[in-house]
Amino acid sequence: MKKLSARRRHPLAAVVVLLLALAATGGLYAAFAPAGTAKADETAQSLAIEEGKKLYSVGCASCHGTGGQGTTDGPSLVGVGSASVDFQVGTGRMPAQQPGAQVPKKKVIYSQAEIDQLAAYVASLGAGPITPTEAQYNPAGADIAKGGELFRSNCAQCHNFTGEGGALSNGKYAPSLEGVSPKHLYEAMQTGPQNMPSFPDTTMPEQEKKDIIAYVQAVNGEKADNPGGLSLGGLGPVSEGLFAWVFGLGALIAVAIWVAAHTAKAKKS
Repeated sequence: MKKLSARRRHPLAAVVVLLLALAATGGLYAAFAPAGTAKADETAQSLAIEEGKKLYSVGCASCHGTGGQGTTDGPSLVGVGSASVDFQVGTGRMPAQQPGAQVPKKKVIYSQAEIDQLAAYVASLGAGPITPTEAQYNPAGADIAKGGELFRSNCAQCHNFTGEGGALSNGKYAPSLEGVSPKHLYEAMQTGPQNMPSFPDTTMPEQEKKDIIAYVQAVNGEKADNPGGLSLGGLGPVSEGLFAWVFGLGALIAVAIWVAAHTAKAKKS
């Protein structure tokens, strides 16, 4: 008994007991954990990558290389992540119809299931931005006013104050944001497609992206409810000034001609 008491008072006794407890906990977890579910998820992911590789070989490899390493006709896809694939293919920009200064949005040729498979394969080539969940891009409850401030500071230079789009240099342009889904808006900010800079969560947190999405949806909603009257394309003071110059000055000239003509008739009579 004295020997047992002495061992209990040993300085390492508590450490030994703790290690035994951790080992027992780990053994019980390994025995009762839902390993079947984890294995099923792993199998499904492997199948998605395999199917995505087949789709990639047919529709993408000719430009981006057989292993996504890139060629003279297309950039490397290693490290672009699943979010970039979901955006580019989900908006119809990829596969590209023809080379040019910028790849335009067009009809989507893949189903969402096929897009997910392509994204899984490209994501397997290297870590990159992950396709966002609905909880991440859903703008419900977001601050539209704050989104407007962020949009004017970071996006309006190219996309215009109301997201109508605008011309850039060398045949490039910032596309209109009207009708773009919240998911694709979020992914564009994540990945920075084509000429657009990227805004990862370290630069622009998730909530700020939601605020911007809410603002874009607000200004591109019902055009008939514009409180300022005619939107004139939402292009700002240039279009407004042109409208005033053409129609305002034109009306003044017409009135001046009418007055001059009637004054001349009055003098003759």
